[in-house]
Amino acid sequence: MTYTKLEDLLSLTKEYIHNEESTKKIIHAFDVANKMHAGQFRKSGEPYIIHPLNVACILASLHVGPDTICAGLLHDVVEDTEMTKEELAKDFGEDIAELVDGVTKVGQLQFVSLEEKQVENHQHMLLAMAKDIRVIVVKLADRLHNIRTLGFMNSEKQVRIAKETLEIYAPLAHKLGIFRIKAELEDTCLKYVNPGYYNKILGHIKSDDSVRMKNVDHTIDEIKKILNESGMKDYQIKGRVKNIYSIYKKMVNQNKDFNDIYDILAIRVIVNTIGECYQVLGLIHSHYTPVPKRFKDYIAVPKPNMYQSLHTTVISEDGFTFEVQIRTVEMDKVAEYGIAAHWAYKEGAEYSKEREQFEIAQKLKWYGDLLKFSEEEKTNDAKDYVETVKEDLLNTNVYVYTPQGEVIDLPVGATPLDFAYKIHTNIGNKTVGAMVNNHIVPLDYELQTGDIISIKTNKNSFGPSENWLNIVKTTHAKHKIKSFLNKQNKDILIAHGKELVEEEFRQNKILNFDLTDEFVKENFLKNNVNTVDELYLEVGKANLSSKTVYTKYVGDDQNKLDEALARQMERNQRILTTNSDTGVVVDGLTNPQLKLGSCCNPIPGDEIIGYVTKGNGIVVHHANCKNAKNFQPERMIPLKWATNPGRKYPVSIKIEATSSMNLLLEIMNTVSASGMSILAINANSNSQLETIVKLKVMCNNLLDLEKMILNLKKVKYIFNIERDNL
Repeated sequence: MTYTKLEDLLSLTKEYIHNEESTKKIIHAFDVANKMHAGQFRKSGEPYIIHPLNVACILASLHVGPDTICAGLLHDVVEDTEMTKEELAKDFGEDIAELVDGVTKVGQLQFVSLEEKQVENHQHMLLAMAKDIRVIVVKLADRLHNIRTLGFMNSEKQVRIAKETLEIYAPLAHKLGIFRIKAELEDTCLKYVNPGYYNKILGHIKSDDSVRMKNVDHTIDEIKKILNESGMKDYQIKGRVKNIYSIYKKMVNQNKDFNDIYDILAIRVIVNTIGECYQVLGLIHSHYTPVPKRFKDYIAVPKPNMYQSLHTTVISEDGFTFEVQIRTVEMDKVAEYGIAAHWAYKEGAEYSKEREQFEIAQKLKWYGDLLKFSEEEKTNDAKDYVETVKEDLLNTNVYVYTPQGEVIDLPVGATPLDFAYKIHTNIGNKTVGAMVNNHIVPLDYELQTGDIISIKTNKNSFGPSENWLNIVKTTHAKHKIKSFLNKQNKDILIAHGKELVEEEFRQNKILNFDLTDEFVKENFLKNNVNTVDELYLEVGKANLSSKTVYTKYVGDDQNKLDEALARQMERNQRILTTNSDTGVVVDGLTNPQLKLGSCCNPIPGDEIIGYVTKGNGIVVHHANCKNAKNFQPERMIPLKWATNPGRKYPVSIKIEATSSMNLLLEIMNTVSASGMSILAINANSNSQLETIVKLKVMCNNLLDLEKMILNLKKVKYIFNIERDNL
């Protein structure tokens, strides 16, 4: 339907806006838009004002507030006319000006390609929505009218705009629950993107229409009779043809023929109460044969877009299969209008924009997630951000529970690891196991709607392995795992570079040196190195040699070298005594009796504590040793590692992996390639076909251990590694 005059809009708004001042504001917005767009025409040849008028009428059909309707009328004046945002704010107030500015930023310029420019524009749209969801409702109305007039564009633009709409805007309408806009966007766009399929399905519907509708009419009469005989009187029954795009998706995704799709036609029963919904369900199941696994209770577990209804597919006596949807009047409004049904304009109710956003976030969990996610990720790569929002927030179809009963929505194929990262990044990084419905499951278990998930974490876990990237489904989880692995690699390279530089100075008999950021900038700025950590990173990556660092530090200044040697000799005079057996230093003690704790096997690089025992001297423990909580505080003393202990240490780790014949062989080869020797190895399998490997190796320090673990994480069977006995 095309609207051509202001009276068309006012006839829609007068249904729910009765305040005279509000109506005057809408008329004034129309007059300003009409004046500013004077002389502008659309591709169809119509005056440009027809477009914002139709956008406003679409918005009015959703019963939005006067400010949102005004924004719909004015949404192009800042972009396409000489009017500024400041002038708009002066005339209409900050709220309308901010809405128009948001819509302008969302749709700024044409998307020139499917590459970075388009991705950045999508990010602007999503961030604008996170600030004020009304922006995206206006944009959806704008896009709907543009799609209605897409026939006036050339074929290339038709396909590009239609694809973009199917990829971004239709899913947004779905997530907002606005079925009317979603269905029209999808069906109209399919006509341009895949006209062959569109016409094929349309032809099937038309040729089959008379037979199906006769069956539907007959079934509706039967259901009316059943309900009347049960004493129900106040209800509505109507038939619905599934939208063409939904049929198309089922035919393509499930490789089905048109005749194999049950719910092309659905019967909707609308009653007054939730109790009556279940009463109607019982009556229908008692008269028709239910199709197994085709019952969905979206009343008890609503969809994230707030959709609620009972769905069941049944077979009539003559073999006709049809879907029945049962819902209340309020649920039916939400099904048609989505979020708009909840924040429809109510005169006399005072709501701030912030309060409205809060209420929407409370009702739409995914929108609350978007607010949080946008805040966390706003500085990240635009393409990653858009992909994450599209895949993880717009295309969710699996609804699972936390142990506390909170519903979490995830895409199909999501795993416990996706769930863990959706809860919190630290939970994901420290995940070591998962339970679904009180049963232990592997981390690659595919979650199903209704599952209750509990995540097992361990603070001593070394974090994600590269294999996790093959397990997770969500872009968000993949992004967090990659970030962790990149940071871990970077930290190890920095530590390795520092070790190389320190060794270079030691070999040249300089033990007391001080590298500063100023020194680095002065000598390595041409290498794009600005800080000491960046310098160590480049040395660790072998882009700079430790010899170069030493040479730059000492230079040709003999005095500087003499001073360095003097400082070294002074330091040697007061160096603390090191116990040669443990490599541990005790301040103020010469040749103390020291022993490494066998319970936690500390190694250089670990944070350590000493415990004074009765008769066994000082036992060295890892600071996180599980026995430390029982220590008497007065018997604990501080310890530190010597600069160069010069020995190897035993350390135990636990590896969790999927069972494989080659697992132990790959572990042994990896340990050997890392330059370490194995003291003991033991493997056991559990009932979930997972293998737990207990491995004890000899290593020099924590850095070497972390390098080995990094290599082990590349073994495809391994999904978790942690220090044992901590």
